[in-house]
Amino acid sequence: MIALFMFLFALGLLLLGIPVAFAFGGVAMLFAFVIPNLGFDVFSILPFRIYGIMGNTTLMAVPLFIMMGLILEKSGMAERLLLSMASLFKGVRGGLGVSIVIVGAILAASTGIVSASVVMMSVIALPLMINAGYNKSLASGTIAASGTLGQIIPPSIILIVLGDVMSVSVGDLFMGAVLPGLTLVSLYISYILLRAYFKPQDAPAMASEAINFVAVFKAIIPPLLLMISILGSIFAGIASPTESAAFGVVGGVILSFFNKTLSKSMLHYALFETMKLTGMIFMILIGATAFSLVFNELGGTDVILEFFSQDIGNVWVFIGVAMLSIFILGFFIDFIEISFIIVPILVPVMAAFGIDPIWFGVLIAMNLQASFLTPPFGLSLFFLKGAAGDSVSTMEIYKGIIPFILLQLLGLGLVLAFPDLVFAFL
Repeated sequence: MIALFMFLFALGLLLLGIPVAFAFGGVAMLFAFVIPNLGFDVFSILPFRIYGIMGNTTLMAVPLFIMMGLILEKSGMAERLLLSMASLFKGVRGGLGVSIVIVGAILAASTGIVSASVVMMSVIALPLMINAGYNKSLASGTIAASGTLGQIIPPSIILIVLGDVMSVSVGDLFMGAVLPGLTLVSLYISYILLRAYFKPQDAPAMASEAINFVAVFKAIIPPLLLMISILGSIFAGIASPTESAAFGVVGGVILSFFNKTLSKSMLHYALFETMKLTGMIFMILIGATAFSLVFNELGGTDVILEFFSQDIGNVWVFIGVAMLSIFILGFFIDFIEISFIIVPILVPVMAAFGIDPIWFGVLIAMNLQASFLTPPFGLSLFFLKGAAGDSVSTMEIYKGIIPFILLQLLGLGLVLAFPDLVFAFL
């Protein structure tokens, strides 16, 4: 009960706006101080844990992939890709929405930075969609959902973090997430085309013009080649995810050089933002490590393991409760916190039931992706509203995102019902 109260107390601090690293780290220190027979000796192994985190070669891929995405964002590649792809679908009802989903998938596989993808598409694509007569809610939902595809389509920061937390191969998680990610893309496209068919006024066709295939080719091929080289080297076993991430940074610099956007200011921006994002992630990880030391010392993990494996003893009940808990928590806290705090609690139960960790990891990743879209604290919604300004209202954004959240839950259900979607490439 003390461990449960400790967990709820930490969540309460998060809802009050306390920074995650300090909320979990502070709660750990508070309970270590006030609980008899516990004391600060529980933190004696914390320095060794922190040293292990800093020397973790898997987690080294996180800042490298972040930097690659930021370089590609500033290179102007994403903007040209979006405009070129939109030109291919002129004359098709819902075609502009379909092009945005496809661009979101390509950006996910080549950059994986949700904030950059959502802001860029909000600035460029949202005015295009509104001027073309698209329903504002549909336009908002399409952009927000497409921008979050980077959380399930490899190389994904979520999958790297989950691979480390669950002690499984990141490369296997990448391969397992390919078909579920493409399934989600297919669901988005199908919804847009069906809505355009039954409600033509919501997604009218753009005026058809002659297509400049040379410009389209130049815009699409470079990011596709970078994506194939990164994922191909991982899937073929030629390079580890960390090595491929380093190659991706070099590839991003080369592409920006040929696009004539490489500059000292751009590199300074990419390095500085990478440092800030990476520092935030690792501070959260350190706070979560301190929290888990105290939580485990109080017997919290043992109680949860006993509850699911002995008191309930049903694997599907455990999976259902785990997925529902992650989905609900995603309304209020970020995927990083859930990955570092909630997932380690679930891993022993998963192992006790003999659940395949790759399949379970992909399920968690799909669920965590929804946390970017669920109000009131969905980050993609904030990015979209901040970039769009007064062109769309908050209520229009919320209305537009609901169908895509339901599609994500449908995609999660398909992966639950058909595990072969995960194991196809393994």
